[in-house]
Amino acid sequence: MTVESETDELDSTASPLAHFGNEVRIERELLSMSRAELGKEATCSPSLVAKIETGDRVPQLSFAETCDRVFPHARGRFVRLWPLALRYAFPPWFRRYVELEWKATTVHMFHPLLLPGLVQTREYATAILKEGRPENLEDLVTARLERQHILQRERPTRLWLVLHERALRNVVAGREVMGRQLGRLLELAETPTHRVQIIPDDGRQRGPMASPFGLLGFSEGADVVHVDGFPRGYVLAEAPDVADAHDAYDLLKTLAAPLDKSAELIASISKDCYS
Repeated sequence: MTVESETDELDSTASPLAHFGNEVRIERELLSMSRAELGKEATCSPSLVAKIETGDRVPQLSFAETCDRVFPHARGRFVRLWPLALRYAFPPWFRRYVELEWKATTVHMFHPLLLPGLVQTREYATAILKEGRPENLEDLVTARLERQHILQRERPTRLWLVLHERALRNVVAGREVMGRQLGRLLELAETPTHRVQIIPDDGRQRGPMASPFGLLGFSEGADVVHVDGFPRGYVLAEAPDVADAHDAYDLLKTLAAPLDKSAELIASISKDCYS
């Protein structure tokens, strides 16, 4: 048995990830295309193609787009399958949230100590996720970064982010990583679609002692709340909970610096602390 035929007996119904990989393998073999050839088209290594085909790695959206371009009968199938495969990379309790986030038209987030996954650079995300010593670190990083496509697609989700200044000064993985991370945050702050506000640290506790949380809004249907926590986060959809979250978020926005002053604060901290 050759290396490239070892996946023949894989159960493609085991997960959406396995199904995605099996479909890639079938289409590739129909074209008598090697993994190296597909990898060249997708700008990735043959070994990564192999891991995707066996359901051992989460594909990036760009890989799915390549498959739809290269395989003549795909007709957009791989981009349609990709969100299902992506969600499988997350813990079961988080998959429902990812599905909702993908459909959201607006996302409002607050974090007192860290930058949330939707705005993290690869280095920052790797350092944060590595702390938990997961076995599938690469998949978790890929999945976290791929969520960010909602901010960049043709009709992007509108992000409103409120952070405490401590999140900007909390050094993750060193000064260079933080410098690039704050550069990414500043880009978002200067993007007309999005809003970034910083609550200045004046040494006092200001505002609600809130856990990290987010509000998802949709073109149809009621808003929902996601609350970060240990050992897992949870989604709230009851109207009183959603109303309380909106009230808390409105208060946080009033405590934060205006948009232009927040951008200046990000740039100042980046220059003074990480340049």
